[in-house]
Amino acid sequence: MSTELEAQSTPRAPALQGPLDFPDSPLSKAGREPLMLGLFLPTQTGGFSQSTYPRGTDWTFDYNRALVLKAESHGFDFVFGLQQWVPKGGFGGASRYRENFLDPFMSTVALSALTRRIITISTVHILYGSWHPLHLARFAATADHISGGKFGLNIVTGYDAAEPLMFGMKRIAHDERYERADEFASVMETLWEGSENVTHEGRFYQLENAYVSPRPRYGRPIMVSASASQAGFEYAARHSDVVFTSSPAGAVFERAIEALPEHVKRIRAPYADTGRSPKVIIFPLVICKPTRQEAFAYRDAILAQADYESVRAYTARHSGGDAQGWKEHVPADRILGGHIQIIGDPNDVADALQKLHEAGIDGAQIGFYDYAPELDFFAAHVLPLLRARGLRLKHE
Repeated sequence: MSTELEAQSTPRAPALQGPLDFPDSPLSKAGREPLMLGLFLPTQTGGFSQSTYPRGTDWTFDYNRALVLKAESHGFDFVFGLQQWVPKGGFGGASRYRENFLDPFMSTVALSALTRRIITISTVHILYGSWHPLHLARFAATADHISGGKFGLNIVTGYDAAEPLMFGMKRIAHDERYERADEFASVMETLWEGSENVTHEGRFYQLENAYVSPRPRYGRPIMVSASASQAGFEYAARHSDVVFTSSPAGAVFERAIEALPEHVKRIRAPYADTGRSPKVIIFPLVICKPTRQEAFAYRDAILAQADYESVRAYTARHSGGDAQGWKEHVPADRILGGHIQIIGDPNDVADALQKLHEAGIDGAQIGFYDYAPELDFFAAHVLPLLRARGLRLKHE
């Protein structure tokens, strides 16, 4: 006996329960925090900042493993791995920005086996090469069991014009990419539900008597969507627990915070008919020092050694893409990096994170310039302020 699955293009509440439907799932537990905290891992050369100012940030697995264990010990809720496909030398410059790049799927699965509580999320370009929903459904179900239900997929469709060429493909039109992703995710959800073998004759994918077992612990793995367009928000409403978004007004915090409340409303609107609500997260690059003067001096030192050659190469890549989440970002934003930039003393940083929470943001996926020491400083000096303000729960 088999289940016939037809691709759909209108928002609907999925029959399959997800992690947020289970109070004991790792995502539900993390979601009880008023403001979830995550770490955007620097699994690529240069992390997220295009400067040659000295630092210890490193792309290696050993460095990232130490970061994840440190973040977990500080009570962070999740870590995130970026995916990108780059040519020899990465984006060049003196830093050879992003030349080395750990695969996020393999890295986050490996990290999930080394941790007790923290959620690990991998970005996957599902439309590149020969990815098939049956492959990813089994891989992700396996990762779910390795991690104890604390593994997530950040499904992306690929906005860059050059990346698909590496796979012998041409970039698919923006909205059609989300139509394909919708069918891909729908097939995976039916496989994870697992009531029968699945036969599917769809517009983009075909399966005959396909089956995946074991099934994920909490209905399905955590599903994330990195979205900034209406098509992306509608896809997210059909499939995603978490929406990872960017600032629609650039990286300068004062401009971003004005635009974010309406932006978050746009993200949540397609969920209205589903009976669910997503966790909305954003990526702030945090520069925090004991005093405001020290923080801005550190920022200025980083900017003074900008790797402009790699910034120009990265800017050219973006200008050839069709992403809708970076229209107000300027090349200079890349020197520090981040969707938004938070700079100041511990109280300034806590103030900014509180404003993000008040704007409707559920979680901050933080990046640093020099990750290891700055993560420790954040934990020692900013986390207590967040707890005092009720933005973080006080765990024993």
